[in-house]
Amino acid sequence: MTDPDTEAATADRHADVREAGPALAVDNIQVIYDEVILVLRGLSLSVPDGHIVALLGSNGAGKSTTMKAITGLLRTEHGKVTEGAITYRGRDITRSDTADIVRAGISLVMEGRHVFEHLTVRENLVAGGYTRGRADDDSVARVFEYFPPLEERQTQRAGYLSGGEQQMLAIGRALMADPDLLMLDEPSLGLAPRLVEEIFEIIVRLNSELGTTVLLVEQNARRALDIADHAYIMENGRVVLEGAADELAENPDVKEFYLGMGESGGRRSYRDVKHHKRRKRWL
Repeated sequence: MTDPDTEAATADRHADVREAGPALAVDNIQVIYDEVILVLRGLSLSVPDGHIVALLGSNGAGKSTTMKAITGLLRTEHGKVTEGAITYRGRDITRSDTADIVRAGISLVMEGRHVFEHLTVRENLVAGGYTRGRADDDSVARVFEYFPPLEERQTQRAGYLSGGEQQMLAIGRALMADPDLLMLDEPSLGLAPRLVEEIFEIIVRLNSELGTTVLLVEQNARRALDIADHAYIMENGRVVLEGAADELAENPDVKEFYLGMGESGGRRSYRDVKHHKRRKRWL
């Protein structure tokens, strides 16, 4: 169950969120893998400075591909942006190297808790700070402030951590680069409900206390909409619905297909809904 204090803090932040230009703008991009497989089809979205933006959708919608396009990781999987542009704080990063993108202030926590299993917790964190030259004790201490279990296990090899602790370490390692924009790909995947709550509460704290802009990819639509300011919903490689997170949470189609609530208020399975029905409503 969500902490009432966290709910109140989130509500206050939503009410007082500042007007800001986009830190990140994705403009009508098309992504193709292996020269023939079209994955993103004219995708556009923006992430305002200081906001939390959620990117929602089912498996195969193109969410992870969007994150890889932004961070320059497509080329490692024989993919590329063939049309459109990605700009970060006014700079075109569409074809920039991943290391340059990290140095510009963007960090990505990939799906699957990718940690260096043979290194200790502290060594993982230090590795995360090298790209921006911030591998100092103060940066490590800040990560431990947000993730106390990591401090207790700082000399332990990362491969022996629990799934929740590995997710904390993956986020903490990204924070070592002191990002202005933190991108999280399915941070709740495979975690127990209590740990999911902890992770999402920490995301809110990072946003409110450090001013970190967040782009969050999630299948846990209900929880993502609880903490986001704005949200986009993807189907088949393009955005089919967007709006303020609180408004989308009350949208009948979103309730039915992503929050599991039918018109009568009863639980419904997303898999029970025919694809053409969704497309007819939204397109």
